Amino acid sequence: MLVRIVKMQFEEDKIEVFKALFEAQKHKIRNVDGCEFLELYQDLNNKEIFFTYSYWKDEKDLENYRNSELFKNIWAATKKNFCAKPEAWSVQKLVSLK
Repeated sequence: MLVRIVKMQFEEDKIEVFKALFEAQKHKIRNVDGCEFLELYQDLNNKEIFFTYSYWKDEKDLENYRNSELFKNIWAATKKNFCAKPEAWSVQKLVSLK
């Protein structure tokens, strides 16, 4: 399994725009082949910062999503609201306790 973490920072007046976009697209993203989990987080101290965490069966599934029209459309709508360059990591989960 691959975990994808994306950090995004938005202009303050664009936060609600982003939240609405995510709300409208979250089920489409989650239902992409290979996507097993999707969450959105907002920083407690800086309301402009958001993180998405998604779990993918493998790197190929993530790359298929990143090359899809769905991703291209969502990313085009999202990135115009950034106030800082987004950061992204693909990591392997080593330990998980519940």
